[in-house]
Amino acid sequence: MSSQAEMLDRLYETVLARKTETSENSYTARLYAKGTKKIAQKVGEEGVELSLAAALENKAEIVSESADLLYHMCVLWANADITPDMVYAELAKREGLSGLDEKASRKEKG
Repeated sequence: MSSQAEMLDRLYETVLARKTETSENSYTARLYAKGTKKIAQKVGEEGVELSLAAALENKAEIVSESADLLYHMCVLWANADITPDMVYAELAKREGLSGLDEKASRKEKG
């Protein structure tokens, strides 16, 4: 596993551990205390902020907002009992498929 994936795994383990902490000392614990809707809202906000940074072609903001989105995404995963390995497995299933073929296969399933 690459060091980047290991870093994402460490981030996930950190936010997962915060589920049992008090919200007084941890922003992550505060998110968990506010529930799934708030966590989902934060993921959406960060996605929009990333999109805006991209539209403005601001590399520093793209990097910063990407990090924020990955953090909030890990909180969402942990809240939903989803592990990075589950996401990696999904990506592995899609590896080598054209994006159009992969998208068409999702339409066939649903």
